[in-house]
Amino acid sequence: MVFLRTELCDILGIRYPILQGGMGPYKTEELAIAVARAGALGVISSIGMAASMLPESAPIDPVRLFGTDTPQNLLRKSIERVAQEVKPHNGVFGVNVPVASEFLPASEMFVRQVIASRESDSDIERHLRVLITSAGNPRPWSVVKKHGLIWIHVVPSVYHAKKAEQAGADIIVASGHEGGAHVSWDPVHSMVLVPAVVSAVARPVVAAGGFCDGASLAAALCLGAVGIQMGTRFIATKESDFEQIWKETIVKHDERGTLVGRGILGPMRFLRNARAEAIVRQTLSDVPAFYLGEPVASNSKILGLEREGFDALLDGDHDNALMFGGECSGRISTLPTVNDLIQSIVREAAETIRRVQKVVLDAG
Repeated sequence: MVFLRTELCDILGIRYPILQGGMGPYKTEELAIAVARAGALGVISSIGMAASMLPESAPIDPVRLFGTDTPQNLLRKSIERVAQEVKPHNGVFGVNVPVASEFLPASEMFVRQVIASRESDSDIERHLRVLITSAGNPRPWSVVKKHGLIWIHVVPSVYHAKKAEQAGADIIVASGHEGGAHVSWDPVHSMVLVPAVVSAVARPVVAAGGFCDGASLAAALCLGAVGIQMGTRFIATKESDFEQIWKETIVKHDERGTLVGRGILGPMRFLRNARAEAIVRQTLSDVPAFYLGEPVASNSKILGLEREGFDALLDGDHDNALMFGGECSGRISTLPTVNDLIQSIVREAAETIRRVQKVVLDAG
């Protein structure tokens, strides 16, 4: 067995420098368990659980996905189950909480629940070590460090990375434009963003957006990152909570098989199909108003397209299903178990680093 040990492993208490991204609309409960058991950081995603709190902007039917339980109970139960399942493996997991302005009531509730769950059970406290915030102002969330949590914040730019550092984030995830789902309007990709953030801040930096295998993990380490965060690659695994048509679409698509369009909470990268193309057409029709700072009248149209897309997804309608995915879908061709995936990534990264070392010639 091969190990790659970085500062990230030491900080989080994980075997491999790999984080699972927080990905809605699901809880990613099964995926978090599998990733944590395999020695990386598993992550529960909270954004879908809060759909019932956002009736005007929720593109999913929360009852269809989660039943009638409250968002707070959904998160509490997920935390308890993941902690129980990873305990025999000494696994480590976290919770991802978006902190966009539209999401703040849910953000505050979920952060309180994470803290309460840790304080209520010593086993949960040992295994739930991380809170990841994203898509908003980091400053209010440093309070979580007082409760013993390691705080990670996700950023799309050097400017936002500096803000996260000033706020006290322990680790910064630099997320390039290649990533799936929520992306920045500014198309700064990982090859530029990651080393720029590494140079700009003193905090450990994790690379996200386009990372899916050992070669890209090795590249991230060469760029100065201490590890990678993967979303799309983890969707395409046997244990992930996502629909089979979603997994198969990732495997089928090439590197040109994604599109960026406007979502309710900002731009998003979709796996290309008829639904994604419809969202992009609507986005393009809104461009003049958007850039002139005028109200965008078709917000309800985008919302309708997203709701129809999620219904189509649950009904198994491939052409009309709304599915997120990053550009790295073009480099994914298998549906392995999570453990096999992580082991193959680590082996390939080690082989790549050894091979690259051979090209270094000392002048003597």
